[in-house]
Amino acid sequence: MVAFSVRTERRAWGHRDKRGVPAASTLKALLLVAYLRRPQVRARPLRRADRALLGPMVRRSDDVTATRVRDLLGNAGLARFARRAGMERFRPHPIWGLSRVDAHGLATFMLHVDRLVPPRHRAYAMTLLRTVVPRQRWGIARVAPSGWRLYFKGGWGSGTGRVDHQVALLTRGDERVAVAITTTQNGSHAAGKRTLRGVASRLVRGLERVGG
Repeated sequence: MVAFSVRTERRAWGHRDKRGVPAASTLKALLLVAYLRRPQVRARPLRRADRALLGPMVRRSDDVTATRVRDLLGNAGLARFARRAGMERFRPHPIWGLSRVDAHGLATFMLHVDRLVPPRHRAYAMTLLRTVVPRQRWGIARVAPSGWRLYFKGGWGSGTGRVDHQVALLTRGDERVAVAITTTQNGSHAAGKRTLRGVASRLVRGLERVGG
């Protein structure tokens, strides 16, 4: 089953976009921003230990570092941040990948993801979301239109096809378009990747006319 949400500064549309699904590794985008907003992190330079957690978690979707970050934040802290980010239906789970999200909330978060990061750490956070490792650049990363800058994160559970999601922000000058696609019961991870690419291709088609 597929759901999606597309948001700009002035428009929003979607399909089944308030249907709750397990977050899988899309949660790592939230963990990144929530960590950088911690009072003991936001106002100081990032240390080697910070980068050792956040870089692998986002760029190659490392689960061990994600668990460490979630444990530092706590589920209550993560839930508070999700509400601050406009994710009204977010529900944390002791197993972080089973936290409940929906496409509408994910797109709302991604539309303002850079603005949610403290200015001191904004460039670092957005660089991570821009430089996901090549072997994980499927779906929207294959069809993003030229001239737009893509920041994104995927989530695919254990690679069974049970869940395959992507969240993204595309920017071009002052134009901003956020996209969230959630899929479930794909049958296989390969099928999920094909679904993400097909849906993303339709959503970004003619994007030059959509911005703003």
